[in-house]
Amino acid sequence: MYIPKHFKINDEGMIYDFMEKYSFATLFSQHKGEPCATHLPLILNKSDNALYGHFARPNEQWKDAENQQVLVIFQGPHCYISPSWYETMKAVPTWNYVSIHVYGKLEIIENQKVIFDSLNDMIKKYESPASPYNLIDVDPSFIEGMSKGIVAFRIIITKMEAKAKLSQNHPVERQELIIKQLENTSHQDNLQVADLMKKNLER
Repeated sequence: MYIPKHFKINDEGMIYDFMEKYSFATLFSQHKGEPCATHLPLILNKSDNALYGHFARPNEQWKDAENQQVLVIFQGPHCYISPSWYETMKAVPTWNYVSIHVYGKLEIIENQKVIFDSLNDMIKKYESPASPYNLIDVDPSFIEGMSKGIVAFRIIITKMEAKAKLSQNHPVERQELIIKQLENTSHQDNLQVADLMKKNLER
């Protein structure tokens, strides 16, 4: 990923936070000699330095992804930035965003306990704390049957690249004008980018 030095995220904790918050990712590999992508939620396990997830078995990407060096992209908030907000005509439109690229080796998981644990971790992450649903309470035979329809995997992380393009290459006064415009909206991505820009200025 192209990352000018003023847009690079070096804080590993911040990178992990983004991966966990924006965990619906895109997984790229080579399939039958062509690029292939699947959109899916991934669970980060920092102690294993790995990402866990699963393919639907009919999705043939898994058949040749094992042992490949794959790329996973976590896309954070993003939004259009109008040059009209700068109070000058000597500017061009741009886009602010946060993106994390993770590289690693994909391994297919056969161990049923590891598969169950990774599915349970995913449910714990996404279910509401007040939800009565718990995978442990589901009939084991039903879980076993459903498990046959997926292919579980882990990606051992070998490299991470992180970019936060938040107008850091502009003067503080201009960044503040952008924040003001982004906050004057109900669009969630705009508001999240504005919040990230404010936190960046506070550092």
